[in-house]
Amino acid sequence: MKITAIESLQWKEYPRLMVVRVHTDTGLIGLGETVDKIPGSKGALHGTIAPLVLGQDPLDIEGVWRFVMDNIMYHGYAGAETRALSALEVALWDIMGKVYNAPLYHLLGGKTRDRVPTYNTCIGFGAYQDYAAWHNDAGALAKSLLADGIKAMKIWPFDPFSESSFGQYIHPYDVEKGLTAVRQIRDAVGLDMEIGIECHFRWNRASIERIARALEPYNILFMEDVIPAVMPDEIKAMSQRTSIPIIGSELLMTRWQLRDWLVKGVSQIVMTDPVWNGGIAETRKIANMAEAFGVPIVLHNVAGPICHAVCMHLGAHLPNLFYVESVRAFYKTYFPVMSGLAPTVVDGHLSIPEGPGLGVTLRDEMLTRADLTLERSDGAGLAQGRRAMGDHWAVEEIR
Repeated sequence: MKITAIESLQWKEYPRLMVVRVHTDTGLIGLGETVDKIPGSKGALHGTIAPLVLGQDPLDIEGVWRFVMDNIMYHGYAGAETRALSALEVALWDIMGKVYNAPLYHLLGGKTRDRVPTYNTCIGFGAYQDYAAWHNDAGALAKSLLADGIKAMKIWPFDPFSESSFGQYIHPYDVEKGLTAVRQIRDAVGLDMEIGIECHFRWNRASIERIARALEPYNILFMEDVIPAVMPDEIKAMSQRTSIPIIGSELLMTRWQLRDWLVKGVSQIVMTDPVWNGGIAETRKIANMAEAFGVPIVLHNVAGPICHAVCMHLGAHLPNLFYVESVRAFYKTYFPVMSGLAPTVVDGHLSIPEGPGLGVTLRDEMLTRADLTLERSDGAGLAQGRRAMGDHWAVEEIR
């Protein structure tokens, strides 16, 4: 079997998403996806990765991945190239599942759980304006989420106060304003709703410690990305001065960037994104490494139905899973429009799609929509059969 074509698909209505379709000479097509900063990812996919991958065996996932990484490592891998590689790698797993008529979780070694715990990131889209709702009345939103079976939610009420000082200082009055949404949730539903606080790495340690002290009486589930991930020593110091567990960070790509984080013991929980970090296999390697340190993992999941399915299969498989992030405003609006996937939450948990592969198919009408931009790379490829770059300058012509 050989890879014969690689397509990127993007729709004007969903500008944050890039779906990847990998075609084979057997007619099987695998689906992948990445999210955010799509122009760079699309350029990396067609300009750098496709010439290396066309003509390769799609079932040699590890070999193909390592060959691409061997190439992109030369010039700083942890950006657009890795996001594009993640989407491609996901599609290869989807092909493998279709070849063997097995769900992804079986290919990974089976399940450790039959349902996946989730928290809702309160973003707005379409009929579900959860972002506006928690700014208006977070308690009412908490009741709405509980009615949908959701028992944990994530908000970011302190972000606006970072802008005037570039995150260098927060006044006690602004801390009190930020607590408003948290108090509304506790007043409305008590401890029935877990609360996670996203910090978007907008603060220095002095300021985020002031925020953490104010949050501690409210039994907070976690604080995420409290300080930029490039400052692990500061994050560790902060994590040791609060009772709230710290999560970090989806900004760390591949196992190599997570390795030092774990060795240092930076945070009590780690987070990674399978459509940013290198893909499905890389996520499992990161999770296995974290498990060896006794650290649980959160799967970052703010993309489309393909990423969601990936996170469900991985969530079913990984023994040290803490939570999988999900977005009600996405899976109740455009997921069923794009695909046959329409998740529901029951008792705080999501169900696991069956295969083959990811168990997700694009609806036929997505391929004929007027707002679709499709780019295709095909042909024989320039590196068939290669598994290592060797002398970089000797193979410059295939880059």
